Amino acid sequence: MSIRITPLTDPDHGLSSRRLAWLATDSDAIPVGSAFLRLFTNSGQEHRAELDIRVHPSERRNRIGSRLLDAAVTTAREDGRRCVVAQTEAGSAGDRFLAAQGFRKVLALTYARLALAEANITALSEIVEQPHPGYRLESWDGMVPDGLARTFAASRRAMDDMPMDEADFGTVVWDVERVRAAAQVIEERGDLLHTVVAIDTSDNSIAAFTELVIPGKGKGEGLHYGTGVLPEHRGHGLGRWMKAESIRQAHRAHPDVDGLITDTADSNTYMRHINDSLGYVPTRKVLDYQLDL
Repeated sequence: MSIRITPLTDPDHGLSSRRLAWLATDSDAIPVGSAFLRLFTNSGQEHRAELDIRVHPSERRNRIGSRLLDAAVTTAREDGRRCVVAQTEAGSAGDRFLAAQGFRKVLALTYARLALAEANITALSEIVEQPHPGYRLESWDGMVPDGLARTFAASRRAMDDMPMDEADFGTVVWDVERVRAAAQVIEERGDLLHTVVAIDTSDNSIAAFTELVIPGKGKGEGLHYGTGVLPEHRGHGLGRWMKAESIRQAHRAHPDVDGLITDTADSNTYMRHINDSLGYVPTRKVLDYQLDL
């Protein structure tokens, strides 16, 4: 089979990355596969590239995926990237393909779902109402309030030491401008960003946060983004406290949302325990693969 690989112009230049694309077509100019390569541009992650390859099931085993991979890896190497990462379902064709192409498995993630209509609101309320001396909860929708913006940006370092196993993730540097820009991206696509934070009452700084994105039409599945507790505030149950309140507020404000989805590294036993205790049920396993260049 004669296959042509054509580089495409991709307008998807985001807050912290730009993306390249390739299209594979057969001798009749029919698309049979594609590849997207995201090149991270934010400080601390300029060494990474993220790959997504798709080949039509009927066209697999014809080296289409390999040729798309070659084009993407060559570009990543020429751009000075240190590694290419890709994500796939455990046990899938992508899992087998990446392993055969020299990628190594660096991280396992478990996705879990809470059916919102079945959430135990009484139990959640008991968790939220338990006293946490020295802390209080606050929440907002959309952009962080001006009075909390600086301390909210500073609290993002809580994610710097999240378990990433062998993945060469790098670091993400947050400031007020970046926090606001990220919220604006979510708003512009029509979704709602809901944030719950734990505030240290001694100085009114944010000690921990959890974020939940609700679909714009208020239906479907909500998606948990980040949950982080600053190292100096760990050991007080803030993660479970905030997440319980986030669920409770979503249940009250968005009754048509079917469920809430979260993904957690298998090695993050602390957060997995929180999810289990709040009623989340594992649904699938996803693997991160990495090719070192």
